[in-house]
Amino acid sequence: MSVVTEEYFDVVDDADVVVDRRPRSEVHRLKLNHRAVHVLVYNQRGELFLQQRSFAKDCSPGLWDSSASGHVSSGDGYDDTAPREVAEELGVSLQSPPERLFKLSASIGTAYEFCWIYRAAHEGPFILQASEVRGGGWFTEEAVAEWVSRRPQDFAGAFLEIWNHLCRDRRISELPAPH
Repeated sequence: MSVVTEEYFDVVDDADVVVDRRPRSEVHRLKLNHRAVHVLVYNQRGELFLQQRSFAKDCSPGLWDSSASGHVSSGDGYDDTAPREVAEELGVSLQSPPERLFKLSASIGTAYEFCWIYRAAHEGPFILQASEVRGGGWFTEEAVAEWVSRRPQDFAGAFLEIWNHLCRDRRISELPAPH
């Protein structure tokens, strides 16, 4: 008989300073601030890979999201988590840590997660982890912008926050090329 242990997250204050450590279910139920990463993977044509979340996910099942994303486990850092999530969800080992783009503060829109947003380059193909990812595809920035404006309900809340930040602060195509 195998025992399933629950993942633990660091609970953080409004300045993203660790103040506690609690089980995932409790952090989500009590809407406590915690940490996550999102990695935006672009190909050489400038297209963004978006994943459709598995219907088995407890948060935002079946919705479209960043290329790879995940919680920062207790005791881990953002920069350690980003490549791990890319490997787990997309089956890709990055040769170097992805480039940090910006950080979002914890809010209702991010499901109380402080989120570091990263950019990586890869052409695929990907080996999608079925328990995490239902499917995915490459999209131009114009296609994503049109889709988000027409059907925002198709996307996870944190991705909408990320997309709005990108569109508000600068044109997506003007982002620096990944290393």
